[in-house]
Amino acid sequence: MRTVAWLVPAVVTTALALTASTATALALTASTATAAPPAPTTTTTTIAAIQGPGFTSPLAGRAVSGVEGVVTAVRTSSPRGFWIQSRTPDRDDATSDAAFVVTNPTAPAVAVGDEVAVDGTVTEFRSGGASSTNLSVTEITSPTVTTKSRRNALPAPLVIGPTTVPDRFAPPTTGDVETIGRVQARRSAQEFWEAHEGMRVEIPAPRVIAPSNTYGDVYITSKPFTQNTYRGDALLSSYDLPTGRLHVTALDGAKPTLTVGDRFAGPVTGVVDWSSFGGFTVDAPSLPRVVPGGLARTVAGGAAPGELSVATYNVENLAPGDSDAKYAALSAGVVRNLGRPDIVAVEEVQDNSGAADDGTTAADRTIRRLTDAIAAAGGPRYASRSIDPANDADGGQPGGNIRTVFLFDPTRVSFVDRGIASSTTATTVVRGPSGRVQLSQSPGRIAPADPAWTNSRKPLVGEFTFRGRTVFVIGNHFASKGGDQSADGRFQPPARSSETQRDAQAQVENDWVRATLAVDPRAAIVSAGDFNDFPFSPALRTLTSAGALTDLITTLPRDRQYTYVYSGVSQVLDHILVSRALRPSARYEVVHLNSEFPDQVSDHDPQVVRVRP
Repeated sequence: MRTVAWLVPAVVTTALALTASTATALALTASTATAAPPAPTTTTTTIAAIQGPGFTSPLAGRAVSGVEGVVTAVRTSSPRGFWIQSRTPDRDDATSDAAFVVTNPTAPAVAVGDEVAVDGTVTEFRSGGASSTNLSVTEITSPTVTTKSRRNALPAPLVIGPTTVPDRFAPPTTGDVETIGRVQARRSAQEFWEAHEGMRVEIPAPRVIAPSNTYGDVYITSKPFTQNTYRGDALLSSYDLPTGRLHVTALDGAKPTLTVGDRFAGPVTGVVDWSSFGGFTVDAPSLPRVVPGGLARTVAGGAAPGELSVATYNVENLAPGDSDAKYAALSAGVVRNLGRPDIVAVEEVQDNSGAADDGTTAADRTIRRLTDAIAAAGGPRYASRSIDPANDADGGQPGGNIRTVFLFDPTRVSFVDRGIASSTTATTVVRGPSGRVQLSQSPGRIAPADPAWTNSRKPLVGEFTFRGRTVFVIGNHFASKGGDQSADGRFQPPARSSETQRDAQAQVENDWVRATLAVDPRAAIVSAGDFNDFPFSPALRTLTSAGALTDLITTLPRDRQYTYVYSGVSQVLDHILVSRALRPSARYEVVHLNSEFPDQVSDHDPQVVRVRP
């Protein structure tokens, strides 16, 4: 469960309205008690003056009184409170005309349409604490609320059209965007949304760009004709986030079942807020009816005679205790959607005890259950090869000992076993007695003692024979992005500290590949797996440097380059790369069967390539 610690106001009135006589009585009572610290200076002001022209309030920490506005939305779950918006905007593009009033832990005693006057303290709330990279939200805390009238018309929402939000994501600055003195709402998406913090907005009949999840997150796009994949997702094509993407939360707690490409039958209307799980968000009182888009899972084309098919599939912490349904769905994907590949590099296979941290490292039970399920689904009776890692040395879920495993159809390809499979011995390519290149150890690992692989999976290398031709396959699972700053956050561009290790890993593998090509320039090499990085990242540039390998996803049209959907952003984490001997014949596909669907069995989409060695 995702939880956030919220600021609890020091004073919340039950009726949220104090008469002058009650206030006087309270003041007299307080005077007989122990002397309290001096109260902050009180300022009668407008919402716009509280919000100010920057990312943070110029009145933060000060008490204010008589702040007037109409209640536009109420939140009864934590953090409890309500939004108010001025009936008369100040006509300054940099200042928002709305703010959130915190009543936590008491439920707000106001209704939408009430016109109120609020006394309280201006606070900048940052979820995660002062050191967090999240943007802060300007709030009025410890409120005293007087209701002036009821059932007022709400301020008209700003309609967010395809060109309303700028195409640039962050301001043209380096560092903390909250240090900008004045935002320019027409310059970047972050500045646009900050200038409308708390205000009512409307997105007409928007399209869904991410599947639903257990948290009730909804992601839509305000740019339905740009920044999209060919199936309707919001595409990441550089480090800048797609600015049409927008997170939505239903204040009534609704969690609709959503698939990419679905639409809402009517406009999504709500108030602009910030979520540490999705950046700027729209809190909608309720959501319109969902209109299914009918998105279907894709199926790979079949291999032609003489073609070798190699696939990669991250099966997301597969363990023996997982449900029959998960194994059946994974197997159906391998057999039907991937077309029964000759070789499959499978990532995130856990050991025989799953996440139990009991010293178990063998995974034969997990592998056998998967291969049995594939055979039961009408697939080949796959054989397998893998190397058990040292306990808790390869990262991933503690105790799970995830590893990469090769599955292969022995009626189509042969695996060359050579040497003793060791987790600590490095394999190299050498010339055998017949003069042909071969692995010194098969299966083997690439430089497992190199510091680049600390607490990370080591690449698994196997030597296969297909129609008399030797093919080397590398199964990869590079270090995760854990520890990177949020791409939505206040530091722009965000620090991507995890890139350093992946780039080092890529250099080790590039050295290995180039050493292999030095022995045999015509060597057939397929490197596949979850590289946890983008085609334009330093790691992928390093892997493909000096012409060692070609990243096949870059050969697809731009709107087809994605394998993973995270926080409403479709991106590439999984790759298949081939050596130049295989590039001319390579036929490559991403098979979309998980990342866009709510009933996914993995958060990754698999891929397959067909080559003629």
